[in-house]
This record gives sequence, structure tokens and C-alpha cells, in this order.
Amino acid sequence: MRNAITNPNASAVGPYSHAVEVDGTIYLSGQIPLDASTGALLDGDIGARTQKCFDNINGVLEAGGLTFDNVVKVTVFLTDMADYAAVNEVYATQFQAPFPARSAVAVAALPLGANIEIEVIAKR
Repeated sequence: MRNAITNPNASAVGPYSHAVEVDGTIYLSGQIPLDASTGALLDGDIGARTQKCFDNINGVLEAGGLTFDNVVKVTVFLTDMADYAAVNEVYATQFQAPFPARSAVAVAALPLGANIEIEVIAKR
């Protein structure tokens, strides 16, 4: 049985749940640097946009009664791998050892023209 988790302070840009929980594992939908109050992408450099993705992830985790300590896997999607080092700087401030497993993938495009999207899997 799957249960949806919704962040009441966020919006979705398509027909999906912010997260779905199955047997204590929570699968978060990818988060782009979307400002829910305006519905627009956050202006700024890749560092600011990465932080916004993590802020959005944190909102979904909190809605499910979780924190970044519950995250076991992270996937980072980038339209330009030249941004990897800057993303890593922000990423390092979000987690403590033992760090989650992680993948970083270069993609051709992301929703709404974003240059970064981050998704996580967490365990209750």
C-alpha cells in the first residue's frame, strides 16, 4: 500500500505526489529550484538553486515527519556537469557522515528550464 506525502507549502508542476511511502521507504519526487510562492524558478547561481532544491526537499521530508538524517540515496540531475563542484559545496552542508549513497547524472533538459533537479529516497 502506498501513501502520499504532501508539503502543504509547495506545488507540483505535474500530476504526481511530492513523495510516496511504501513499507517505511519514502520516495521523493525530484525537486527543482521552484519558488512555490511565485511558481517561478529561483534566480541566482547554481549554488543558490541547489540550496533551493534542498529547501524544497526539506519541506517534503518535514511533511512526512522526517529529516535529512533519514535520507539513504540522492540523485542529482544537472544540465551542465561543469556545475558539479559548486553543487557539491552546497550538498556537503546538507548531510553528515555516514553520507547517503549518491548519483549525479547529466541530462539534456529539466522541467521549466531548470538546470538542476534533486530527488531522494528516505527510510523511516
